[in-house]
Amino acid sequence: MRTTDPSPFVRLSRRRLLDGALACAALTGLGGVMPALAALAPTPRQGEGPFYPVSLPLDADNDLVRVQGMAAAAQGTVTHVLGRVLDSSGRPVTGARVEIWQCDNNGRYHHPGDRNNAPLDDAFQGFGAMVTHDDGAYRFRTIRPVPYPGRTPHIHFAVLAPGHGRFVTQMYVAGEPGNARDWLLNSVRDPQARARLIVALEPAPAIEAGALAARFDIVLG
Repeated sequence: MRTTDPSPFVRLSRRRLLDGALACAALTGLGGVMPALAALAPTPRQGEGPFYPVSLPLDADNDLVRVQGMAAAAQGTVTHVLGRVLDSSGRPVTGARVEIWQCDNNGRYHHPGDRNNAPLDDAFQGFGAMVTHDDGAYRFRTIRPVPYPGRTPHIHFAVLAPGHGRFVTQMYVAGEPGNARDWLLNSVRDPQARARLIVALEPAPAIEAGALAARFDIVLG
């Protein structure tokens, strides 16, 4: 089931997420000045993988660390992933639905097909979605990705943008030793293109104490 109705996913006030001004400041701080209008190289496509949700969770907003109705927070290091969705001319893509999904801190997906015997962290949402703002910006509060058996740490992304169709890719973490062995990351043969999928995680005390942050801009070809 893949719905395009954004209304269930815009519940930022309940989550105590940062307002738009702080998010924009964080974007500027992570990687310098926000991109201007210019020809941009597209983000490489990646496979969706087998663990896209069979059905979307009832709580599927852009804070994966807190699940509605649960007192506990997700295990793992809180990580804010921020970025913009742009077209190849550098223009922001407004109204794009951005989805992410990833395994929990134990390396297990919230999916019936995951045969990993690790315990499931029910306090981790596992999937989230939001719609980009007028400047193409999105943001998620999640956990630092961890290795999954046979895979280096990564976060899956899907973007459904007006006029662009559905685009799927994955975000990887700079400095992870598993990157050199990950078959899907290294299926992107061009080193410069591959580098566009890899981001640095940096301490972000201005956003949240003890949290990390990363900037991952997505350029639709």
